[in-house]
Amino acid sequence: MSQRIIILGAGPAGLGAALRLRLENRARVTVIDQRNAVGGNAGSFEIAGQRVDYGSHRLHPACDPAILADIREMLGDELLERPRHGRIRLRGKWIRFPLRPLDLALHVDFGFAFGVGRDVLRRLLRPERGENDQEESFATVLRRRLGATITDSFYFPYARKIWGINPDELSAIQAKRRVSADSFRKLARKVLGQVPGMKPEGFRHFYYPKGGYGRISEAYGDAARQAGADLLLGHRAQKLSAPQGSEDPWRVTVSLDGAVREIEAEYVWSTIPITALARLISPPPPPSVVAAAERIDYRAMLLVYVTIAGDRYTEYDAHYFPGPETVITRLSEPKNYADSPEPSGRTTICAEIPCSAEDEIWKGTDDDLGERVVRDLSEAGIPPTGAVVGTHVRRLRHAYPIYRRGYEDPFEVLDSWTGTVPRSLTYGRQGLFAHDNTHHALYMAYSAASCFSEAGFDDAKWRSYRRVFETHVVED
Repeated sequence: MSQRIIILGAGPAGLGAALRLRLENRARVTVIDQRNAVGGNAGSFEIAGQRVDYGSHRLHPACDPAILADIREMLGDELLERPRHGRIRLRGKWIRFPLRPLDLALHVDFGFAFGVGRDVLRRLLRPERGENDQEESFATVLRRRLGATITDSFYFPYARKIWGINPDELSAIQAKRRVSADSFRKLARKVLGQVPGMKPEGFRHFYYPKGGYGRISEAYGDAARQAGADLLLGHRAQKLSAPQGSEDPWRVTVSLDGAVREIEAEYVWSTIPITALARLISPPPPPSVVAAAERIDYRAMLLVYVTIAGDRYTEYDAHYFPGPETVITRLSEPKNYADSPEPSGRTTICAEIPCSAEDEIWKGTDDDLGERVVRDLSEAGIPPTGAVVGTHVRRLRHAYPIYRRGYEDPFEVLDSWTGTVPRSLTYGRQGLFAHDNTHHALYMAYSAASCFSEAGFDDAKWRSYRRVFETHVVED
């Protein structure tokens, strides 16, 4: 255990690896994060006496059993199993989500139902044929598999809001990694899962800690500390000086409240955005890598928390708004995730607004953004019935990777370059530019730790794990 690893980022990927490395006595570990709390975008914090998350988060039952067992052991009775209870605003009507046969029959308008039926018939009469991968896009894949009605009413307007570009500008990989029900067969299995005797495609429950989603990361952080890991929170990494010789260490320059110091280690593992890694490392990467980093885009996100008088806003944990009539894509109510009555007399709802950090809405004041959210909710027919008693806004610059068509080329340049940086590893949702859930990030963390030993890092084993990561599909 003479080797030391510095891990950049105290989110699930960083903390999961730190814990496994320490429990298995594989290395000394120091985790560095610029925030004062663990969890990253999977963390929690307090507003008006209530714990809230960075948007809507759930731990899905698709989680690897060994990882889920660890989380259960750490959280115990604090980890709740909750039924999914959301709804979608589709063509001016509310539809339950996950989809249910009876609800669809009662609430989907005739034009939509007729269009879907027509598309299914066409699909049966004209089986899917593979297309040239170079010509495929998010739009062509989904339209071919799901028809025009579902894509034009739901997926395409939702895609424009989430990623800020037209569906035909998005890579086909976006459809394969981000849309789990990407065929009529899969969609039918999801819906018919509510019928007795039918096996559902997907899950209709989720896990959620009583104290907020961030409790998962906090539990990992506490366990990692107890196992001997050092967590340097509130420390910003300013420079990563790579080893120039086989005996040289990594030198990581960090700052805390203006004080700067240097930390040495044999290895650096990074879970921060791969583009940020390219900016921090010294000596700087070749010009081709710098140019590739400039072609990689992330979608920003505004999280607008509106605290309102009353014990509950609605009975639903999440509302989805695919249409262009609102700037909100999803609204969540943490009280309903945690099934908690506290705090009494008020509840906080969280509106997610994807945007660019250059957009005017990104610069809006808390009050202006709160008013915009209330106005959009009122126009959707679900105005807050209680008085607004406060608004708080959080801004995430790297919320979603944007898979533009052709993004694979610059990402491959960046990814290949990281493989040449000595004694380093890039992984996690941000590090691998992946649309992944927390359970995916933890799986990456456990996989990375299993590849490390006193003899060094097993690159061949890691490459096999990378092939598994490429099969991950996001659970909504």
